[in-house]
Amino acid sequence: MFTGIIKKVSIVEEVSFKKGSLFVEVKKPSGWKIWEGGSISINGVCSTVRRFDSKIFEVEYMPETIKKTTVGGFKKGTVVNLEKSLKMNDLLDGHLVQGHIDARGEIIEKKKVKESEIVKVRVLKKFMVFIAPKGSVSIDGISLTVVDAGADWFTVSLVSYTIENTNMHALKVGDEVNVETDVLAKYLYNFYKQRR
Repeated sequence: MFTGIIKKVSIVEEVSFKKGSLFVEVKKPSGWKIWEGGSISINGVCSTVRRFDSKIFEVEYMPETIKKTTVGGFKKGTVVNLEKSLKMNDLLDGHLVQGHIDARGEIIEKKKVKESEIVKVRVLKKFMVFIAPKGSVSIDGISLTVVDAGADWFTVSLVSYTIENTNMHALKVGDEVNVETDVLAKYLYNFYKQRR
C-alpha cells in the first residue's frame, strides 16, 4: 500500500527480457534502505525488490504486468517515480494507492496555467465509472485530484512542486501513463453490482 506522494525520482539503468519476464534495474536513491522482497512503487506499479547493491535495485515483471502497464516501454534513461511502501505510522498525505494499475492512459493535452499545469488523460470508457470530478486518481503513482471528466478522459491540475519533483516534467502529449482509479470507488461499484 502507498500514499501516492512520490519520495524520489530516479532513472532506469538496465532492462532485459528472460523467458517472458521483464527485469528492470533502477538507480538506487542515496540513503534509501532497501531489502530483498520489499515493495516499491515504480511509476505506480507495486514492484518487489529482487536484488540490490549500493548502486541499483532490480525488480521483475510478469507478462500480465507488462501487458497492463507501461513497464514494457522502460528503457535505459527512463525517468521513474519511486515511493516505498506505507508504514502503519506514516502520514496519509495523498490517498490509498495499491500499486495495482487499472489501465494505461494517454496524455492528450498539457496546458500551462500560471505556475500550474492542466493535464488531460484519455482512458478506456469502462474505467470512467471509477473516476469522478474532485475524486482521487493515481497517475504514474502520483496521488492527484480529478478536476473534470468526460466520456473517455479526465483532467488533473499539477502544482509547480509536483511538476518539479516527479516525472511529470519529462512527459509529453502522446506519452502513456499508468492509471490507478480510487480503490473505494471500485469496491462500491462491485458491491452495488453484486446486489443488483
